[in-house]
Amino acid sequence: MSRKWWLIDLLLVAAFAALTAVLINGHLLVWDQQVADWAFAHQPAPIYWTARVLNYLGQGGQLLMPVSIILTAWLTWRTRSVRAIFPFVAAFLLTYITIGPLKIWADRAAPRFQGPDKTEMFNPHATGAAAMSYPSGHMGNSLVWYGVIALLVATLLGRPLTGREWFLIRVLPVAILFATTIYTGFHWLTDSIAGVLLGLFLTRLIDRIPWDSIPLGFLPRWNGPIRAIPRPASRV
Repeated sequence: MSRKWWLIDLLLVAAFAALTAVLINGHLLVWDQQVADWAFAHQPAPIYWTARVLNYLGQGGQLLMPVSIILTAWLTWRTRSVRAIFPFVAAFLLTYITIGPLKIWADRAAPRFQGPDKTEMFNPHATGAAAMSYPSGHMGNSLVWYGVIALLVATLLGRPLTGREWFLIRVLPVAILFATTIYTGFHWLTDSIAGVLLGLFLTRLIDRIPWDSIPLGFLPRWNGPIRAIPRPASRV
């Protein structure tokens, strides 16, 4: 990977750190509140419930992880290689050690919180599940897991995704989540921006891993490549 792409990763981390520092110092909080107030004032029932349903595109335990598990199992069966589980494991571990701990550390309430100082980081009035808004797990997790789903689909197809397929899997669901997560009041605007920055960084790391080059000499029967997928015989 060229230095240019590593520079992008560094910029993503720097942008996340800078946004976090800005919020800690009390900036952009009024902006967050204004966006949330506008969203709460423009929620007719049909639009609101449509947004709530579409927001399920970011449910890790109910949608993204089950789909990833199914695709992983299929790829493992097709390739007879333990390497097929590595993308799933990498995504699980990276999101587990980053997004969750950051949420606990930031201690920020969501827009629907009824207590005082709800836009502030390290809110002393919010605890537990009520203080885990920053960064947005919807955004961070969705970028990582849709990236893994795209990787698994492309590997099962035995070819790179087309531009349309890439857009439908990796871009459109995340864009819908960004809008609906803010509109429904699950997260502040800056929560979602932070989630995008962190999620992009993590998914780029996963995309960069050379799965077929990881040494697995201790598994002589299950260490084959996952890129070399046997194609089904033609029925013609």
